Amino acid sequence: MKLYRPVGISELELIKQSGMTKFPPRLPDQPIFYPVLNRKYACQIAREWNTKSAPGYAGFVTEFDVDDDYISKFEVKTVGAFVHTELWIPAEELDEFNRHIIGEIKVIESYYGENYKGSKTEIPVMEKAKLEEPVIEVRNIEIPNIEVTNIEINELEVAKSEIYSLQAIEVLKNGDFRSLKSEKWLMYLALTAERNINLERLYSLEETRSNYVLNYVEKTLKLLSELDLNKYQKHILEETLKWSEVAKSGLKHQRDQWIKNGYNLFAHNIGSAQIYQEQSNEADLDIKRIVYDLILTHGLIGQYIRGEIPLMDNKPLYQLVIDNKLSAKELKEILMALNFCIIAAVDEYIWLDIKLQVEVVIDFVISGRFDKQYEFKDRLIRLRQVSAKNGENFEAEFARVLSDSRLILRIARLLDKADLWYVEAATYDFSFEEFVKVFLIIDHEVKVEEIKHISFERFMKGLYYQHEGKKRVNIYKKRIIEKYLSEISMEDILEGRFKENPHVVHEIAFLEDVEDTMFFNFNFSAAGSKLIDFCIEAEKSDVLYESAIIMLFDLFGLRKDKYDRFYEEESYLQTMNQTIDYKKVILDYITGNSIIDIGPGGGALMDLISEKFPQKKVFGVDIAQNVLDSLKKKKQLENRSWDVLYGDALNLGQYIEKGKVDTIIFCSILHELYSYIEFSGKKFNHDTLAAAFKSAFEVLPSGGRIIIRDGIMTEPISQKRIIRFLSQEGMEFLIRYTNDFQGREIEYSVVGQNEVLMPVNDAMEFLYTYTWGEKSYVHEVNEQFGYFTPSGFRDFITKVLGPMARIVEFKHFLQEGYTIALSQKIEFFDEKRNPVRLPDSTCIVVIEKG
Repeated sequence: MKLYRPVGISELELIKQSGMTKFPPRLPDQPIFYPVLNRKYACQIAREWNTKSAPGYAGFVTEFDVDDDYISKFEVKTVGAFVHTELWIPAEELDEFNRHIIGEIKVIESYYGENYKGSKTEIPVMEKAKLEEPVIEVRNIEIPNIEVTNIEINELEVAKSEIYSLQAIEVLKNGDFRSLKSEKWLMYLALTAERNINLERLYSLEETRSNYVLNYVEKTLKLLSELDLNKYQKHILEETLKWSEVAKSGLKHQRDQWIKNGYNLFAHNIGSAQIYQEQSNEADLDIKRIVYDLILTHGLIGQYIRGEIPLMDNKPLYQLVIDNKLSAKELKEILMALNFCIIAAVDEYIWLDIKLQVEVVIDFVISGRFDKQYEFKDRLIRLRQVSAKNGENFEAEFARVLSDSRLILRIARLLDKADLWYVEAATYDFSFEEFVKVFLIIDHEVKVEEIKHISFERFMKGLYYQHEGKKRVNIYKKRIIEKYLSEISMEDILEGRFKENPHVVHEIAFLEDVEDTMFFNFNFSAAGSKLIDFCIEAEKSDVLYESAIIMLFDLFGLRKDKYDRFYEEESYLQTMNQTIDYKKVILDYITGNSIIDIGPGGGALMDLISEKFPQKKVFGVDIAQNVLDSLKKKKQLENRSWDVLYGDALNLGQYIEKGKVDTIIFCSILHELYSYIEFSGKKFNHDTLAAAFKSAFEVLPSGGRIIIRDGIMTEPISQKRIIRFLSQEGMEFLIRYTNDFQGREIEYSVVGQNEVLMPVNDAMEFLYTYTWGEKSYVHEVNEQFGYFTPSGFRDFITKVLGPMARIVEFKHFLQEGYTIALSQKIEFFDEKRNPVRLPDSTCIVVIEKG
């Protein structure tokens, strides 16, 4: 038998190591080996799954023959559409399976994703052919085995029958608009200016520019077309799917009229059901009743699983059984198929993940067991699932934030009454405490008994924007909202005491014709909104970005240092982690059992310390709350043993008991304190460093150590160097840098075409920023990396810390990477034009307390 298997780069490499004769053993969490029976299915998996999966982002289709007698003992499994056929080989059987492979395993197709980094020719394709048929859009999806009941077999049209609505969409996409006159559902979906989309699943806001809703409906109908259903079931589901999103669409005058009619377009299942009831041409009243109730409850089973609605909202479905419109068995078959279509059209892997949960909930619904509502805590867990996946420690946060029973009672009564819309997409990136405060504000501001729907749609839409080709949380708005909520205590909310803020305020809004639906949002003043927009535009071009951020700090009372890199924070922390190999030397100087990493960045140094010294207590101390939040998530996700503390490096004694910490590490952080902190009204102030040294030294016991890794200047300082730029852009970069850098005056003189003569330390200070390039310029130009020469550093330590401080290590060197990074940008000479190496960039200093 000829079989196929899609594989990634790692698995293909192991196959190659076997001489292309066998597949590698399964991992502990892979109990089944899945070869597939047709090329189309294998190509689809390789193209749509492997190319999107780290770390390789490439997929390859292998073809091989297996002995017929041996393979016949395995049952063929159909796990989706008719082409989705595969064998399930237990992992312990794989060695025997390999022994029955006839000949070599061949690579017949290769696919490469957008994130693939290697050469596309490094892995040969031994045989390549085009597929004769287009590949369908589902992969490896289990769907319910639909049993046909209550209808004679000769009345059925079982199989992959054509879906008329798909034909109508295809005709429309080919430019023929005549069908819109008769197909009103399609007219509303096609002719719309609305963008009512849950942004949570989108990678880029560019996806909203196409008709996302119509495309989604088309996907659901395609999935329906692949199911083995009888004609009656298929008709009901087709009607349901094609009408279930119309409330998200329509032109303005149509939507205005629908709202005037009392249709709730903001709870789109209700609005769509109301529009269907009015405008459908369905002649069979029983079918119309069934379809109406299916649209009315469209998506609610998934929303219940996500914690967004009470189970009782699905009661109209049970009523269909009570009224003998459908048997419980028929209803279950229809609901399983319906939920497969609407969930897998969003993401097929979500369906695989929650299929069993869906079936359990459907069993509750069709049997009228509405007492199976999730408990309060379980519902909150479901509402915070994305947050937990991103590192939130729900159990710890629940215990900390909701220790007051009054808070639980307030939020529980709200959740028992109301349906939530777009809540996770709007709030997942906020802390659990901020999430709770939002719900307490809503509870305080509204009469709970008068509302049925709480919509976060406006909040969600205002919170995202396009950044470098991706959908991103608007970090400027997020920081402002976080500050607003931080200034309101739980007790303040319970008592209705809200601090007046002229530039941001929470908003509770209602629409006159939809009185049971409440909209939550944060509103910004006109000046604040324009400044946020200005920051976004300045950030895209780097023009006036620093000035824009400072104005934002001033207007909203945010932190006035520039540690908060907003969108650069993520890449900055990643970069900090990537340079960790250069910092391993620090571990050789650690002493004692308690270690503090000041300004821990992405946490990589703490990882190294904990891995080498698992018995030691390791803490990261930072003043930036967003860095602490990121590290807490990392700790939770990776199960790290270290911990983090809020603290000020200049006043460690306020946060750390004297004598309780043995080693304090300043790794690439002192130059940031020196550059950003205003000490006695002045930045770039050696007194700032003195305060940091004293702060650390005072909390150390005798024998404790301060370890410093940071920039260093060269001596003698009178030396000069010539930089020859290999492009005109380098010269322009230098001119810009000398105007923008505030640490000290940077001197240079032009000595040739794209050549400058500079004092050695000015040259190296400039090259630090030039190495990082344009992307990081807006931040690096504000930092002075070298602030002491070696002799100056020694003298400073002695002067500030006195005779109790003993320098047990002091060395400096040129950090690996600078020479390579700059080799394509400059040539470096002494004053006589002799090529010379770059000056030392980095120092390691270890101070021990006597």
